[in-house]
Amino acid sequence: MYQKYSILVILTVIAGLFVFDTGADRRALPGPDATQTPVYSQVYDPARDPFADGKAALALARMTDKRVLIEVGGEWCSWCHVIARFLKEHPDVYAALQANFVVLKFNVSDENDNHEFMAGLPKPLGYPHFYITENDGSIIQSQDTAELLEDGHYSRVRFMSFVKRWGIDD
Repeated sequence: MYQKYSILVILTVIAGLFVFDTGADRRALPGPDATQTPVYSQVYDPARDPFADGKAALALARMTDKRVLIEVGGEWCSWCHVIARFLKEHPDVYAALQANFVVLKFNVSDENDNHEFMAGLPKPLGYPHFYITENDGSIIQSQDTAELLEDGHYSRVRFMSFVKRWGIDD
């Protein structure tokens, strides 16, 4: 359904220029420690270049044999903060996301709507919004995070089902 979309042709083309083979465990996690996790995985920053971050995320996804989880939102987004708090309170869910995806937090705000980057994605229904891409940049899922709620709260069970469904195959 989403094959007609991509992160934008430029990301796929640029990403195709990089091939990595470290010989190491390709799924080794860069833990929740801020010194190891890329900045683009930690914050919504309106000053960041989404094309450069996307290129880096795709390269890391290929190197670690993962998919990319693009989390679109911003510091203004209260539900983005709710997800962050949920993941802090549920380290097993956080670990499952990290094991299966390279997370790319992507800012949309009044300060910077990143219109050019967003033009290559299916329209989000609200924020935060998830997109899952293969490590070549092709989008395989567009997901409203409201679907991960149960009784008005993010659900551990629904998050883990999401990871199981869209994460990497063993």
